[in-house]
Amino acid sequence: METNQGDRPDQRELRARIRAGDAEAFGGLFDAYARSVYNHAFRLTGDWSGAEDIVSLTFLEAWRLRERLDEEGGSPRPWLLGIATNVARNRRRAARRHTAAVARLPPAEAERDFADEVAARIDDVEYLRSVRVAVDRLRRPEREVLALCVWGGLDYAAAAEALGIPVGTVRSRLSRARTKLAAELAGGRGQVRDGRPSVAGPIQEGNQ
Repeated sequence: METNQGDRPDQRELRARIRAGDAEAFGGLFDAYARSVYNHAFRLTGDWSGAEDIVSLTFLEAWRLRERLDEEGGSPRPWLLGIATNVARNRRRAARRHTAAVARLPPAEAERDFADEVAARIDDVEYLRSVRVAVDRLRRPEREVLALCVWGGLDYAAAAEALGIPVGTVRSRLSRARTKLAAELAGGRGQVRDGRPSVAGPIQEGNQ
């Protein structure tokens, strides 16, 4: 989990340079946090290609909103993950509208999907699918705090900063998410297999 860096001088300087539109500082921001944003985006969407799009859109939006970055603070990672969360929400809404529009079209002739046959032979694909099903059954706010706190490694305060909500709300949402996932695991979905942790366990990435 990310350690609290406080208002260190180097962080204040970085924030000031970003707010001022310093392209070199913003490039360094991308190099430092693009992977973290990508991982968070994938955890929210379950789609590698969609996660790549979210990374691009997140940093474009961060550049547009750079003057809104607080002058004081520690790592800008929570700020970026908050933007990524909003981008993912907007993409999800757009995808629902697209799906509804496609549903109104005449049905196309069914074709055999060979990809499913290949995927069915890979145990890990089945495992990840069961995990994805369990996570998808959570409410969106619960998925977001799960992605930030459990997989993204943010503490409660940083997750609250990213989402713009009180720390207590983060705690309650995460508690509900864990409870629901535990019920899914008890039903046989996403259980520990071959020594691998379940979706409810902490999966942390490197600190930024």
